[in-house]
Amino acid sequence: MSLFFEELDYRPTPIGALSLRRRRDPVSNEDYYEIILGDAYLMSSRFTVAEEELSTLGLAAVSGEGLDVVVGGLGLGYTARAALKDERIASLMVLDALEPVIDWHKEGLLPVGRDLTADGRCRFQLGDFFTLAASDDGLDPQAPGRKFHAILVDIDHSPSNVLDPKNAAFYRPDGLMKLASHLQPKGVFALWSNDPPADDFEAAMAQVFPHTESHIIPFSSPLNDVEETNTIYVGRL
Repeated sequence: MSLFFEELDYRPTPIGALSLRRRRDPVSNEDYYEIILGDAYLMSSRFTVAEEELSTLGLAAVSGEGLDVVVGGLGLGYTARAALKDERIASLMVLDALEPVIDWHKEGLLPVGRDLTADGRCRFQLGDFFTLAASDDGLDPQAPGRKFHAILVDIDHSPSNVLDPKNAAFYRPDGLMKLASHLQPKGVFALWSNDPPADDFEAAMAQVFPHTESHIIPFSSPLNDVEETNTIYVGRL
């Protein structure tokens, strides 16, 4: 493999072929990691500002100590790592439906994985976030009925651009109401989106959460030298 490009792993999954790639920027001499699903980019370590802000903004809305938190979507691990910087966290469960992604972190193929696996508060859990969120037993297969202080989600591209059509129900009021049943009183739900704030999703959030905010997160793209934006939605009971 070229010094500047390497495919670290390639595996079939129920939703398409998944590959992990490393690229080296010839200018900065830094390594970047990418996860590709089929022909679509899921994520890149070039752009992590909004993924980290998902944790920062979501946890800023939570009060108290000894927090139990869920991250829905492990990905490259930046949301989970940012969450663990909050010393109030007692436990962090990271849910992902793709076993290869969990394996990559455990095997040290991704740099952030070393931070996550070394922190005793962090646990990887294989499971479909959307199926578990819609269930009566809740998000933790090892503790049915468990409730959390915060649920931070970065899986689909946006509420209207989902990886699997079955995920769409989650972003409607009924789906969000079910999610809210897995939160502690005054618990917080936060969501990353690649798109600008959407009126219909903000309205759905407002039907479930008494306190809602939409944050536009700017970041610079070294690929085309322009400023881009993501959105972080935050809802608190």
